[in-house]
Amino acid sequence: MSEKQTEQIEEHVDQSFEEAMQELETIVRQLEENEVPLEKAINLFQKGVTLSKMCHQKLQRVEDQMDKILREDGTEEAFRLDEEDRT
Repeated sequence: MSEKQTEQIEEHVDQSFEEAMQELETIVRQLEENEVPLEKAINLFQKGVTLSKMCHQKLQRVEDQMDKILREDGTEEAFRLDEEDRT
């Protein structure tokens, strides 16, 4: 990831996942309408890519957290679902 992309993602760090997804949906809608000047379309596309990457990173962090459970003694343990537990 380039330094510029990293900076752009950091600008949106304070945004919640839901806010970022809503903004991304708005950008997609604007681009689909085909009434956006080329320069603005390029800027919207770049912002959309940045928001998409930021959302992906947030989801990855949550997934990583979900892969671990907290034991009674406060230590983390990898979460495993044994075959016996699935039935």
